[in-house]
Amino acid sequence: MSDVINNKARHRYELEVEGYLATEHYKLDGNVITFEHTDVPKELGGKGVGSRLVQGALDQVRAAGLKLVPQCPFVKAWIEKHPDYQDLVKV
Repeated sequence: MSDVINNKARHRYELEVEGYLATEHYKLDGNVITFEHTDVPKELGGKGVGSRLVQGALDQVRAAGLKLVPQCPFVKAWIEKHPDYQDLVKV
């Protein structure tokens, strides 16, 4: 199982699975990170890759002490289903 990598040069978190790359694009402004778009290749659909990507990215956001703006509908829905990550959301 691969780990989620923060590709700072491309402003995205990445998770490689079965030779495909799932990405979570973000914008960083000070200590606030905005998750803009989740992209999971159709070949990986239905395998929980998006959830693994988001959870791995959010764990890194927490470790870095950042606050999150979940602009991406997928991330917003994921956080609603996992209340233990609600504290990361910027209010």
